[in-house]
Amino acid sequence: MRTTPPNRPARPGRWRRMGSAAVATAALVFAGLGTAAHADAATSTKSASSKVTWTRSCAQPKKKGEMACNALRVTGGVTAFQRQQAKEKGITPQAVSPKATSDTPTGYGPSDLQSAYGLTDAAAANGSGETIAIVDAYDDPNAESDLAQYRSYYGLPDCTSDSGCFTKVGQTGSTTSLPSADSGWAGEISLDLDMASAVCPNCNILLVEANSASMTDLGTAVNEAVKLGAKFVSNSYGGAESSSDSTYDSSYFKHPGVAITVSAGDEGYGAEYPAASKYVTAVGGTALSTASNSRGWTEKVWSTSSTEGTGSGCSVYDAKPSWQTDSGCSKRMIADVSAVADPATGVSVYDTYGDGTGWVTYGGTSASSPIIAGVYALAGTPSSNSYPAQFPYHAAGTSALNDVTSGSNGSCTTGYFCTARSGYDGPTGWGTPEGVGAFTG
Repeated sequence: MRTTPPNRPARPGRWRRMGSAAVATAALVFAGLGTAAHADAATSTKSASSKVTWTRSCAQPKKKGEMACNALRVTGGVTAFQRQQAKEKGITPQAVSPKATSDTPTGYGPSDLQSAYGLTDAAAANGSGETIAIVDAYDDPNAESDLAQYRSYYGLPDCTSDSGCFTKVGQTGSTTSLPSADSGWAGEISLDLDMASAVCPNCNILLVEANSASMTDLGTAVNEAVKLGAKFVSNSYGGAESSSDSTYDSSYFKHPGVAITVSAGDEGYGAEYPAASKYVTAVGGTALSTASNSRGWTEKVWSTSSTEGTGSGCSVYDAKPSWQTDSGCSKRMIADVSAVADPATGVSVYDTYGDGTGWVTYGGTSASSPIIAGVYALAGTPSSNSYPAQFPYHAAGTSALNDVTSGSNGSCTTGYFCTARSGYDGPTGWGTPEGVGAFTG
């Protein structure tokens, strides 16, 4: 169970959801459906503002030391992308199918993300020669073919194993000895690969698949990604903090010269690991919508309820890095930066091995982590002795970041732990990218 963060009342379980349907689903998971078999960890959750429903992609952790992916798959309703498309065409938007798949995208695509985050044609053209590693658990047998469909639809350059752009390995680096397949984590993998592609179309992509969702296997996969030359490593998973975290820090995440991004979590206010590691960039989540302002977009903290939304908070175990200077938390504070994560304003993904048979829409901070990894890659290779998590702090308060100043992901007595404000706050960190200036050393 998660250790209760400071200033936060305990809640009755790290992975509990409100509502009888959610409890019933959780019971099935713990009754033995198993990770490889995949079970939805929560039935549909609804956004009151958009009537969008979604469900967790991956099974819940069943024992201490296991991680859960932070991908949320939209199952119904009308997304922000669909509303905008319908408005532009003067038509009534069609709701997402209950089966969650569509013949065409129902979420934001590459041009939307590049526009929202100030990634001009010149910036988006960078990344050639850089490698973004995606670390996830289990195998997605259709990863390469699904990625090819996504990139083809949006007119992105080919990225295949034949061209050398795409590589898939197991946690020991083998291209043939891969873990067992899992439909839930396959959806996570598709989401991660597509978001890295959307933000950095010219980057090479290395997919490292861990044998299981344990922190030790995932950490081994992180080390392998770095060993194989990746300077940007995205991790879209998390779990309860523990007294072992400092050991995990030094064993798996202490890689100077490598930008390691980690999802802040989808459980609302409260710290997760490995987002709490002082060696990683903890990425929070926002709701992203078009607007009639000079930017053309607006964002607020993503929060659906007191038990669902972007993670944030003060770590119980991890030491505060020297470059983080907020005064209310004596240890590591989450998050550092943020990007879109609300399923109601979600992103399009092409997936045929998970719960989808084509186009699906995803949210969760699983989307925001690979987005930020892509921005780091556009900014260029970090210096060999740097820890890129500190880069946005050098640019704090500048035009290189979009300051998110509205919304909250729960209740806390130290306000900025859970509530957006001008400048730094827990749910969104220093804000979202406006170009690549905040992500270079």
